[in-house]
Amino acid sequence: MPELPEVEVVRRGLQRWVSGRTIAEVRVLHPRAVRRHIAGAGDFAARLKGHSVGIARRRGKYLWLPLADTDSSVLGHLGMSGQLLVQPEDAADEKHLRIRISFDDSLGTELRFVDQRTFGGLSLHDNTPDGLPDVIAHIARDPLDPAFDDDAFHAALRAKRTTVKRALLDQSLISGVGNIYADEALWRARLHYERPTASLTRPRSAELLGHIRDVMNAALAAGGTSFDSLYVNVNGESGYFDRSLDAYGREGEPCRRCGTPMRRRPWMNRSSYFCPRCQRPSRAQRAGG
Repeated sequence: MPELPEVEVVRRGLQRWVSGRTIAEVRVLHPRAVRRHIAGAGDFAARLKGHSVGIARRRGKYLWLPLADTDSSVLGHLGMSGQLLVQPEDAADEKHLRIRISFDDSLGTELRFVDQRTFGGLSLHDNTPDGLPDVIAHIARDPLDPAFDDDAFHAALRAKRTTVKRALLDQSLISGVGNIYADEALWRARLHYERPTASLTRPRSAELLGHIRDVMNAALAAGGTSFDSLYVNVNGESGYFDRSLDAYGREGEPCRRCGTPMRRRPWMNRSSYFCPRCQRPSRAQRAGG
């Protein structure tokens, strides 16, 4: 599933190619693509028509397009395979095209939502006073947000009484971090994924945050991480940060720091990749079994 860097790459593309344009028509080609819009496909299309698209925004893995002169936004979730593509109006339809949005101008391009597995979708929601779609008001700020509170994050970590990777994937604590970038940041910080959060000192949590930001900024510069053709930017191009990953997906390969073969362990229906030498369990973990 796309994480913060991949969603931010898409947001930047939407800001460049879609924001400021007025919607002429919306065609929903598959009802599952708007299943989160309770009033249905017809209502979704009717309520978007004639409105201008505001500045594209994102929080964590969610992105949205405010509708000018309204208190509503089109919320997009890419799911496992969703793509928001800006295509020429006369381009052939994609095999898994779900929604087509055309604009009232002469630029000759339209916005398409393509989704092979139909886990993602678009929906229209009322905004909170802070300008967030109300259904994601509980999502925490992400570490690249200028308003992210490092001290509050440390205090919340200590209070959670959980393990560090579980905490990093808790979107109510810190948003945008998924399995890939959690493993990458933990490798950089030399922290085992099952390290108790209560054992993290303020300097250690600050160091971890620094590594999260560094790896996400590096991924952004590379256009995100693409392991297959499903994640692309709005122009259909894949990112290439997968070539620079230090931990994720490198089972059996030598640790780039010490040369020890990297390991993979099943974890919460996912996998955790780590170096058994650089990321040793803490004393508390060893004492607990």
